[in-house]
Amino acid sequence: MAQNDPLPLGAVQQTLYFPLAARARETGRRRAILRDPKAVEILDALNVPAPRYSRWPATAIMVLRTAILDCWVREFLAEHPCGTVVEIGTGLNTRFERTDNGSVRWFDLDLPDTMALRRRYFDDTDRRRTVAASVLDEDWMDRLETSPPPRLFVAEGVLVYLPEDRVRRTLSVLSRRFPGAVLAADLYTRDEVRRQHRRAARNNLEVPWSWACDDPAELRESGWCPLESTTIARPPREVRARLSPAYRTLLPLFDPMLRRSFTLNRFAAAPN
Repeated sequence: MAQNDPLPLGAVQQTLYFPLAARARETGRRRAILRDPKAVEILDALNVPAPRYSRWPATAIMVLRTAILDCWVREFLAEHPCGTVVEIGTGLNTRFERTDNGSVRWFDLDLPDTMALRRRYFDDTDRRRTVAASVLDEDWMDRLETSPPPRLFVAEGVLVYLPEDRVRRTLSVLSRRFPGAVLAADLYTRDEVRRQHRRAARNNLEVPWSWACDDPAELRESGWCPLESTTIARPPREVRARLSPAYRTLLPLFDPMLRRSFTLNRFAAAPN
């Protein structure tokens, strides 16, 4: 196998190419919401059919989702410059490159096959570590015990693929083991999960979506108190400032529809 040939990945893991291609495509736009030269570099190196992963409007949705989560990471680090960030289901994400403040401790977490691919393009440093494990296991959490609190867990496009009982159990363990932590995640509604499965059935595709959450308050049962919930139609000011006038005018009109599909959320675990 050549150095840049894609490694065999599971069905869920293969979805990492979609946000990678979205960020690479956005980087080439004149008025980009975010710029990610590393994504362009990786996509150019990989032998994957890029057009398949670069379809609008899905790419625009993913870019806005990523930009909002980037903004929340920067806000966390502005308040806690020496804190710890854990990127759950990191794939080929480059959030560290986009948000590094020079003092954060960072963990990139994903399954072993994904990490084998990721290690071709990213190196560990004294502040950044890759962890090859499933978020549903608990052993990887031991590595965070010596990292400086508070901790921010970021889960972008991940939880929806996991079984509901396992998600709730894992979130309960995280809130108990890391009091005062913050969780930033996208949550998909039950109606949206059903719609995705119907679309997949019509096109003979597999959509391994599983967990859905209609109300962020449901996570209180797992120890997470909702702090903020929004959609890509109502991004933070930092993101909104990068949008074209047309985007700034039209996006809010889609807010009610988007809330029926998925939301972006911040939660806090109770302190000790």
